[in-house]
Amino acid sequence: GGLGHVAVKFAKAFGAKVTVISTSPNKKEEAIQHLGADSFLISRDQDQMRAAMGTLDGIIDTVSAAHPLLPLIDLLNSHGKLIMVGVPEKPMELSVIPLIMGKHMKLYISI
Repeated sequence: GGLGHVAVKFAKAFGAKVTVISTSPNKKEEAIQHLGADSFLISRDQDQMRAAMGTLDGIIDTVSAAHPLLPLIDLLNSHGKLIMVGVPEKPMELSVIPLIMGKHMKLYISI
């Protein structure tokens, strides 16, 4: 959506290597060719997600609907940051296991 597009543009403007994560493979062309993302992950593709585990320094999560957070946390490196913008109205589950099993991640939430 629009918030995700802005996040990609800002990250690129600050010189970050940007990976767009989406459930829809149809968004790949737009993400790379039009928004300037460096790579694209399909979150429903377990092989892609497994291959990317521990590789990201940070994630800006702009999904405003309830969704699983553990797959995103798994993508973060040991000191990664998960920034949630537009938290859903319904409660979301967050396992503490990654927080106590070696990940020293930080979670930032904006509503």
